[in-house]
Amino acid sequence: MAATRVMMTAAQTTSCFLAKRAFLLPAKTSHGALCFNRRALALKSKRPFSCSAIYNPQVKVSPWHDIPLSLGDGVYNFIVEIPKESKAKMEVATDEASTPIKQDTKKGKLRYYPDIDVVEIGEAQRKIGEVLKIKPLAALAMIDEGELDWKIVAISLDDPKAHLVNDVEKHFPGTLTAIRDWFRDYKIPDGKPANRFGLGEKPANKVRLFFIQISLVVLLHVWY
Repeated sequence: MAATRVMMTAAQTTSCFLAKRAFLLPAKTSHGALCFNRRALALKSKRPFSCSAIYNPQVKVSPWHDIPLSLGDGVYNFIVEIPKESKAKMEVATDEASTPIKQDTKKGKLRYYPDIDVVEIGEAQRKIGEVLKIKPLAALAMIDEGELDWKIVAISLDDPKAHLVNDVEKHFPGTLTAIRDWFRDYKIPDGKPANRFGLGEKPANKVRLFFIQISLVVLLHVWY
């Protein structure tokens, strides 16, 4: 396994229409550059949008298996599945060759409002398939239907505030509360109960966050 499943939070609910047309971006052409082929498949496909990673010259790579997770010194690679201010539940399709990023389905229907593993809080809206270098800042111990589901809050190293931020509340006041409240309540419109949080509903401190990071990395590498 190369990278954990990571996503960006949908802070607002603007539509993407990814299922109807390709989400095209110019590919980088320099030798060895990483670009992404975003294409719409046949309408009969259950997941008609696909984003595949390609290294020039035209060598397909897997964002799940071929991109290293840890870069050392507390820095990790982050693969954007769901851009900020979008709601389509995009994810790395681990059951397909080259693990492209596709919109998830349930009972034949496209899914929205995703479960999120990592929330990147930088100011920029990223593109599907981007690979960012991030540093984790905090963790929330969400309890979803009786199971612990850690949510990691991080910032991209290319964000203007990245070198300043070690205390989220100091530089992004109210952000952790907003993220916690969103995860707590997002299932309520579907008739499900609110999620709960451990640690007194407070984010993990730096020492505990370090051990959470190590535990998740070891667990996921063993699993895959």
